[in-house]
Amino acid sequence: MYQLTYITQEALLLVLVASGPPIVLSLVVGFAVSVFQAATQIQEQTLSFAPKLVIVFGVLGLAGPWIGTQLLRFTFHIFDRFPAIIAH
Repeated sequence: MYQLTYITQEALLLVLVASGPPIVLSLVVGFAVSVFQAATQIQEQTLSFAPKLVIVFGVLGLAGPWIGTQLLRFTFHIFDRFPAIIAH
């Protein structure tokens, strides 16, 4: 039972670490665009959506290999522990 709890905890931490950079940068860009829109009184919907979309895809393009490596490492870790999980 401890093995399963530990693996679940590792999986949740991996989700936070892998999704962190795109979400944080999207929040920062969204805040900057909101301040710009409030200062200039331009209320265009695409002005808030397009920069965030570009930033998220850019971050995923740059961090994608690292995220893929982390996911692959976790998968191999799970497969290595699989016999111990089944035995309990």
